Amino acid sequence: MLDLDALGARLPPRPLTRFAPSPTGYLHLGHVVNALWVWGVARALNGRVLLRIEDHDATRCRPEYERALLEDLAWLGFVPDAVAPRQSESNAAYIDAVARLAAEHPVYGCECSRRSIAREVDDVFGAESRYPGRCRHLGLMPGAGRGTRLVLGEGAETFDDALLGRQQQDPERQCGDLLLQDRLGHWTYQFAVSVDDVRQEVDLVIRGEDLLESTGRQIRLARMLGRAGPPVFLHHPLILKPDGAKLSKAAGDTGVRELRQAGRPASAVIAEAARLGGVERFVGGLTRG
Repeated sequence: MLDLDALGARLPPRPLTRFAPSPTGYLHLGHVVNALWVWGVARALNGRVLLRIEDHDATRCRPEYERALLEDLAWLGFVPDAVAPRQSESNAAYIDAVARLAAEHPVYGCECSRRSIAREVDDVFGAESRYPGRCRHLGLMPGAGRGTRLVLGEGAETFDDALLGRQQQDPERQCGDLLLQDRLGHWTYQFAVSVDDVRQEVDLVIRGEDLLESTGRQIRLARMLGRAGPPVFLHHPLILKPDGAKLSKAAGDTGVRELRQAGRPASAVIAEAARLGGVERFVGGLTRG
């Protein structure tokens, strides 16, 4: 159960949170649930919402998905207080962050592919693969055709999730040396989102439980980038399909665009998402800035 008073006591008077979709498909009801959490908590705490388009994955992100995403958000009434630069426009910031990390921490080039890592660690489908550190001591410099990895170091990260309570994670045991940029030159989600949250001074991160396991490594990375203290994290439940899988843009699950075309009003779509996500408390004027 979310205690808004306790959450507010951990944050500045006008906290900044973010809604950060990736334009790799059309919005579905799971995104609406996340938006209700983000805007609902922000409004309840007199906070602000930053819209950030996370288009770091150039192989999957498309302009038509971004246009549709912005249209659907406007139709639903989710109005951000500010808009951040797209990740595709932030290359200089990421290059600078790598340089700052390399000045104080081990950063190296990596020639491993996902397939080679999966073979080496006997990968389990659906589970995270831990990088075994094969390239760590080869003296490879980052460059064309090579990924860039950061040695996170040993030890656990402990944090208090606003909804799930005390959590402890060991990033080195979970993922090994963190991939910052892949062999094709694309910045990774873990790296780009951490850099953005630091430079945009995000106080509160509200996202689904599927990203809970990323939190410890992002807290450590932010500290390595110079952040004095981490943002507050809140991981909320997901809408799941009957087989237990989460809704997917790639599968076209309950798309907002399709519901619009079928004549469903925005209020009905929001009400349905709130019912499925158990967040009726955030419906009622909290979506508009």
